[in-house]
Amino acid sequence: MRWAIWGTAAGLLLVPVVAMQLGVDGWDWNAFDFVVMGALLAAACGTYELAAWMSGNRAYRAAVGVAVVAALLMAWVSLAVGIIGPEDNPLNLMYVGVYAVGFIGALVARYRAGGMVLALLATAVVQALVAVVATVAAFTGGHGGIEVLRQLALNGFFVAMWLVSALLFHRAARQGG
Repeated sequence: MRWAIWGTAAGLLLVPVVAMQLGVDGWDWNAFDFVVMGALLAAACGTYELAAWMSGNRAYRAAVGVAVVAALLMAWVSLAVGIIGPEDNPLNLMYVGVYAVGFIGALVARYRAGGMVLALLATAVVQALVAVVATVAAFTGGHGGIEVLRQLALNGFFVAMWLVSALLFHRAARQGG
């Protein structure tokens, strides 16, 4: 499993290399982009490996996997194109709060499954609150319609991922993991 995880990360870093060689529009990464993405992937893979080491419970490992993928995707989308408008929109900084709630919640829970349920539920709630603020900002800024739907869809996707992770942690807690 370890090779699959790290191999997938390496494969993901090769996608922009291949896309740039093929001249695909929008794939004009520089060295900094590769360093940032490499650091994100290393953090994600390392976090999952640590969780796998901490618990042999499959539900616990799956819960961590879902949460790590959600965090990685949210960072990637936010940095690449922005979730709330373009990537340089200051409202995108609200996602730091989503990460903070999840991280602090995990520390308080001491990474135990029962406490992680609450940490991930709180993360989902904060993500939903960010969606509300983004929707209000879009409407007051005159950006209705498609932009609001895009923001709601992206935020809804991440809320769902946090909730799936919480559900899996709940299952792990019931199994004693």
